[in-house]
Amino acid sequence: MSESFIHLNQGVQLNISAQYIKDFSFENPRAPTSLKLQHLQPSIKVNVDVEANKIYNNEEIFEVILKIRANAKTLESPLFLADLSYAGIFKLQKIEKTDTKTLLLTECPRLLFPFAREILANTTINGGFPPLVIQPIDFSAMYQQKIQSP
Repeated sequence: MSESFIHLNQGVQLNISAQYIKDFSFENPRAPTSLKLQHLQPSIKVNVDVEANKIYNNEEIFEVILKIRANAKTLESPLFLADLSYAGIFKLQKIEKTDTKTLLLTECPRLLFPFAREILANTTINGGFPPLVIQPIDFSAMYQQKIQSP
């Protein structure tokens, strides 16, 4: 397993030691009928969440999980449901404890996102649909919204 180091502001280091699919599900419940409905514009909902957990009883090593759930339907008929939990192991060095949560829930998922997006695009293609292209996500804004919600 190779490690990558990213140097952030003020000497903070973010070390990525691994990334992997933690859980993945793709359902095409109405196939092959759903494949005939592709001439209709589907309604696609994408929900994104991030969680971070300390692992190995170590103050510096965390598992960050990017969860993406995509649901497509047309005329109230389900086309597909994709549910992906894509994770990475991150080691944070030279960081203030007060900044840890912000970094874990903004910078880490930003690094994981392109890989998760590619998995979902390839899976929808392999499921018989056009690629699901998820637009870039502003994880900082998502985090701010989360901490401001009651």
